[in-house]
Parts: sequence; structure tokens; C-alpha cells
Amino acid sequence: MVTAKAWVLKKHFEGFPKTSDFDLKKVELPNVKDGGKWKLLLESVFLSVDPYMRPYSRRDMKEGDIMIGTQVARVVESKNPAFTVGAFVVGRSGWRTHFISDGKDLHLLPSNWPESLPKSLALGTVGMPGLTAYFGLLEVCKMKPGETVLVNAAAGAVGSVVGQLAKIGGCKVVGCAGSDDKVAYLKELGFDEAFNYKTVTSLDEALRKASPDGYDCFFDNVGGEFASIAINQMKKYGRIAVCGAISQYNDSMPQKGPYIQVPMIFKELQMEGFIVSRWNNRREEGLKALLKWVMEGKVKYHEQVTEGFENMPMAFIGMLKGENLGKAVVKV
Repeated sequence: MVTAKAWVLKKHFEGFPKTSDFDLKKVELPNVKDGGKWKLLLESVFLSVDPYMRPYSRRDMKEGDIMIGTQVARVVESKNPAFTVGAFVVGRSGWRTHFISDGKDLHLLPSNWPESLPKSLALGTVGMPGLTAYFGLLEVCKMKPGETVLVNAAAGAVGSVVGQLAKIGGCKVVGCAGSDDKVAYLKELGFDEAFNYKTVTSLDEALRKASPDGYDCFFDNVGGEFASIAINQMKKYGRIAVCGAISQYNDSMPQKGPYIQVPMIFKELQMEGFIVSRWNNRREEGLKALLKWVMEGKVKYHEQVTEGFENMPMAFIGMLKGENLGKAVVKV
């Protein structure tokens, strides 16, 4: 019998999460056996920390539940012929070191995954965040060559891929981030314009200077004040993909207005919220394209790797504070 370690939500977050909101528990796992439901024993190798965990924990979890999340795991024991011992999979089994599965919700890493590529990328650029950028740009923003794309939180796991895919698609790309180091990183990735939203005297002026003609597409990861200002600089018939609202996730009191109806009417804008699972039936298409671009060097990546399962809460809190460059992962 295997004993797993797991982080549980001890107390629902009030405002910004604290390490005291989590509890580290031990969980005894039943044995894997022929004829039983549980045919696989897996060991987590990398775990993901993502902004969605903050609002989803309130919506989907009870106090005492194991924290939600995704991992790259190795098959340790198998009674399922579709999964050989030693194979690597992506699973959604939360913050735990080991777990059992019937195999239905597991995805094997692509067979052409090169040895030179970190398997943790299956949690980032060649995983859910990369797919979010891919389908958000193609299906929601419907970007076209020659257009101007604006993305905020641009040095994060999703935003950094958005900018690079927009460049591959023949667009001008403007990105903003919260530090000078992150802005320098955006320039390395090929963004046409990038600025530090924390140090500009006027966000409105900074956006206008970066693209005096306005923006065709706005990929919004932040919401709040940034979105309220940016919407006024959209071009007529512009498209806005609402992916996240990290500026509001930790608010104890909901933010008020301003209101977006007037610019939306006058400019005939389209604004659509989305969750990447809408395109689960096209997952393989997206992953194949992303992996190809990474292998060709057209999409670059950066990972913020925290060592040690015991540091999961710290990595999660740091990510919400914007301490990560690129994708934040924890190496077990």
C-alpha cells in the first residue's frame, strides 16, 4: 500500500491566500489490481500552479478537499494495457504526490515528445496554457495577418504564448507586464512593443503610444481597470477575448464599474469570455501545432520551477503575486 502526501484546502481564501489556508495530509491509497476499478498507480513528477485555482477553489471545492490542479505523472504500476510502466501522462488529480486512476482522464504525452524538452512543458506552453492562447486567438479573437494584438499579463504562462502565436500569425503585438525584467523578456520573445504597467504615468497614454491606430484584438488576462481603459482604444469591429481577471481574484469586496456599453456600441465590438475546455475535441490539433513550433524554435518558453512538494502553497501564492516569469511549476 502506498501513502501519498496531499495538500488540502484547510480554509477558503479570504482576500489573498495564506500558507495557513493549506494543510499537508497523508492519504493511504488502495492497491492496484486486476478486475478492480483502479488499474493504475501514478507518481507526480511536476505539478502546476495556475491563476484559475483561486476562483475555482471557491466555486468547486469544500474545505478539506485536496487542492485542484494538474500534474505530469509517471506510471508506477499498471493493469491497463494502454499505459505502460514508466510512461508519462498529464492528469488532473490535484496537489498530491501519488494517485490511482482508471485511466479515463489521463493523456499520454505525445509520442514524438523529444528527450531534450522538459516534460513540465506539458503543463505550460504545450499544455493547457498554450491551448488557451491557441484557441483564444484563433477562435475568439479570430486574428488576421496585419492586425494589432494587445495582451496583458504578457510574461505569464498564457500571455507569453499569445504574443508569439500572434507574431507567427503575422500580427503586430503589444504586451504589458509588471516588471522591467519581464518587459525585457517580452522583447526577447519578439513583441513589437512592451511596457511596464506599474511604472508608466498613464496607462491610457502608454497604450496609445504603443499603437496610435488602436487595437484589433485584445486578449485580456487581467480585467479590472486595465480592461476598462483598453476597451476605449479598440478599433471598430474589434474583438476581445476574456481569458482571465487576475486583478479581481483576491478582492474581498467586488470592484465597481466603469461600464463598457458605450464604447462597445459605438465601436461595434465583440467581447467573449471563454474556457479552453470548449475545444477539448481539438486538443490533439492544438498540442501538435504548439509542439511543432517549440521544436522549430518559433515559440520560446521560460519556466519558474520551485523544488519540493512541500513548497506548493508558496509557489501558488508567489504566482498570484506575479513573481513568476513564464509558467510556474513545482518539481516534486
